[in-house]
Amino acid sequence: MKKGICAAVLALAAGIASARPGQIGYDDIAGGKLSARSIGGLRPMADGEHYTTLKDGAVLRWRYADGGLVDTLFAPPAGFPEVEGYTMSDDERKMLIVTGRVPIYRHSARADYYVYDRTSRDLRPLSSGGKQQEATLSPDGTKAAFVRDNNLFTVDLASPQFTERQVTTDGRRGKIINGIPDWVYEEEYSFSRAYEWAPSSDAIAFYRFDESGVKEYSMNTFRGKLYPENYDFKYPKAGEANSVVEIKIYRFDSDSTLSVNLDSETTDIYVPRIGWTSDGRLAVHWLNRMQNRYRILAADASTGASSVLYEERNPRYIERINDQTATFLPDGKGFVVKSERDGWMHLYRYDMQGRLVNRITEGEWEVTALCGIDPRNGRVYYQSTEGSPLRRGIYSIGLNGKGKKLLSAADQAGTHSGVFGPGYRYWIDYFSNSTTPTVVTLRRTADGKAVRVLEDNAALRERLRTDYLLPRKEFFTFTTPEGVELNGYLLKPADFDSTKRYPVLMTQYSGPGSQQVADRWGWSWETALLREGVLVACVDGRGTGFRGEEFRKCTYGNLGGLETQDQISAARYLGTLPWVDPARIGIYGWSYGGFMALNCILKGADVFALAVAVAPVTSWRYYDTIYTELYNGLPQDNAAGYDDNSPVRFAHLLKGKLLLAHGTGDDNVHIQNSYEMIERLVEAGKPFEMLIYPDKNHGMGSSRDHLLRRAIGFVKANL
Repeated sequence: MKKGICAAVLALAAGIASARPGQIGYDDIAGGKLSARSIGGLRPMADGEHYTTLKDGAVLRWRYADGGLVDTLFAPPAGFPEVEGYTMSDDERKMLIVTGRVPIYRHSARADYYVYDRTSRDLRPLSSGGKQQEATLSPDGTKAAFVRDNNLFTVDLASPQFTERQVTTDGRRGKIINGIPDWVYEEEYSFSRAYEWAPSSDAIAFYRFDESGVKEYSMNTFRGKLYPENYDFKYPKAGEANSVVEIKIYRFDSDSTLSVNLDSETTDIYVPRIGWTSDGRLAVHWLNRMQNRYRILAADASTGASSVLYEERNPRYIERINDQTATFLPDGKGFVVKSERDGWMHLYRYDMQGRLVNRITEGEWEVTALCGIDPRNGRVYYQSTEGSPLRRGIYSIGLNGKGKKLLSAADQAGTHSGVFGPGYRYWIDYFSNSTTPTVVTLRRTADGKAVRVLEDNAALRERLRTDYLLPRKEFFTFTTPEGVELNGYLLKPADFDSTKRYPVLMTQYSGPGSQQVADRWGWSWETALLREGVLVACVDGRGTGFRGEEFRKCTYGNLGGLETQDQISAARYLGTLPWVDPARIGIYGWSYGGFMALNCILKGADVFALAVAVAPVTSWRYYDTIYTELYNGLPQDNAAGYDDNSPVRFAHLLKGKLLLAHGTGDDNVHIQNSYEMIERLVEAGKPFEMLIYPDKNHGMGSSRDHLLRRAIGFVKANL
């Protein structure tokens, strides 16, 4: 077994309380004392010379060049509700102010919106009929749209009374949804607004979901009431019926709605994205139920007729479609597609007839983000793993695939992300690595040269240097018995003694396409264990991301199989290190990581002494269609892939200590998963500890701190 360890000093550590001078405590981490400052919510303005931020309810305009405050674009009047967000029309004359936000699911919320006219300084509510969802301004600023009670509305902002028009009338909870996604689309395709304005502002394309045939999931809600209530919502589990989705186009000139031809012989499809092209066509991103066939349909906005503009197939699956999968050029001369057709995620250029013009990037590395396209100068800006899968750099390249430049600083190895303004004169570089808190730098786009540093976290760096004993983070690789090289890291306390034998807690997520072993700044609760004499390790096994298609997709149809093998192999490797006690190795995970933690302590019962599993999936039959079928196929076709790695089937193998935690209000990974696990453990006569958090969702909300403190105590007492 090959192995090698290369060390990198890390300012990362923790302890439940700072009992010893200089030790970093859990309270330091939980209280944000060691969190890096950044510059969030920075929004470039159309002129490319300015940007805006939201501070204390006011929208401020700043200059890129010298960082000077220019003026205040909006200041809330006395007694105005707390401002939680804002957007501007394309001409930046009108603003939509968000207040009173009430969350629904992961991305969605209801809110009260106000329209502010920067010229007249008039401020008024968008609608008086109740809270709205996903309100937006039309590109020309003359209209607005929003969703209420599953129906789409528009507002004429030029009318004195803000005249409302109800575009749809058939919206009904649990039946028909217009303009917002159903639960599974919101969760897995990561959007909460299901409509798009035409660039000319004369039409709106929107989704219509018919979820009548989708089965309901029911959650008890308590909230201190005498009798619990049920919260019912449509949740399609693997192999079950999905919503029937249609794409509609509403035209203002005729006050009429038409349907887009989705060019499909079945309604059992997905439409993960829609968007308008600059020539007025609607691009509809289409997937079959198995998610291994992808099309872009170009639809005529006047008739709804469509044709196939682009098509791709994959023997396993198409990587999840998002806003960057296909980007249409603003000059109307083509589009850029992200595809892994050669085994690595790269960029390809097409014309508007769907013909390949050229590939833009290539190599055994991956484009991880498309940061922008400037057709005027023929340049593409992207983030990639060219230096290492553990790192990210920002590059520019010609649309023709020539003239590549590194824009992020070559002497700053680590993780860079970039935000580019509309004029592409400047960009904001967010950089960190395992030893450097976030540094935010304004750079020139032409050559990447720094203009000025916006945030360097100097105070945090000084505090870390003078007030704390800093541990070490060592990145390493090792080779599994199957000959697969895996990346990992190991955290050691500052007073590490190589003559001792330490227990180790392995932390992991392990989900498809994820990454935890990366050269970036960050604090996690597990590092609190260093002070308790427990080392912390992490290994990204097969199925994780940014090492090419085969490494990521080799787990297809067998979720949890290879991943569990790799974590067991990692634990055995760590157990060979002279300073590790192989009899005291534990594992932790949340969600997919919780599923893995259970599998590891059950299938690796002779390797792992302890597991902490939070909100775990215990059978993929209980999880949603889009995610589960993407990676595991249909349960009707692949029963073994669903059952052979389900922890509920292996409860009888438990030997070590187990802490299981779940929230009863988890709409994502239902507590049904943990209840079923409990039943199997009880049947097998296995002891375990359980934490139930009433009404808490997948992230545990205000109970998260309690959970993590209990987890620290559990590991300390049992490992």
